[in-house]
Amino acid sequence: MRKTILVITIAALTFLGKAYAEVTYGISAAFTKIDASGTETEGGENNSATATNTVLIPSVFAEFAYTDTIAIGLDFIPFKADVSNKTKSRQDTESSVTGTATHVGTSRTQRAQAELENHLTLYANYMFSDNYFVKGGIAMVTLNTKDSLDTGSKYGNEDVFGGVFGIGAKNDNHRFELIYTDYEDISLTSSVARTGVTTNNTIDADLDTLAFKYSYAF
Repeated sequence: MRKTILVITIAALTFLGKAYAEVTYGISAAFTKIDASGTETEGGENNSATATNTVLIPSVFAEFAYTDTIAIGLDFIPFKADVSNKTKSRQDTESSVTGTATHVGTSRTQRAQAELENHLTLYANYMFSDNYFVKGGIAMVTLNTKDSLDTGSKYGNEDVFGGVFGIGAKNDNHRFELIYTDYEDISLTSSVARTGVTTNNTIDADLDTLAFKYSYAF
């Protein structure tokens, strides 16, 4: 799905780039705050947690001027970014009840982390004055889960889409933007790595980012 969208987008930009002379390329650096919250359901037990991270993320972009006031572009982040500033860890202890007695079983340590990879944004900028513009677009990113679960299960990876909203200012080759990205709700189901058998463990999560971005256009 992601490759199909990327190919179609690049083909469209290439065609339009030939039709319009004003094609712009550039580099960016975004000071980004990543916020995530989620709930894991495991064996009927719910565990909720939040995660946050603040990172400087570089990217490259290409865009063309569709009209004097509208520009359409593609922004790509070639690096990974952790969702949390530390690995989440939880100690679980299994127990069973026989009559009035509780039997404590195996204690397991569950560690989890997630990262964002191959982030792609298709966007449009609308100039409402000579120097100021608003931005709207669609973001696509791969969410990689990096689990270390003693149960042997793994949640795997997921392609996530999101809406992009922003406002910015530009002067000559310089741009400054404040951009908010609201990603779709994420739902993951774990499987046992050795057998590929799906379990009844699930994670439901919400992810969004807020970035202050500087760009230099060539």
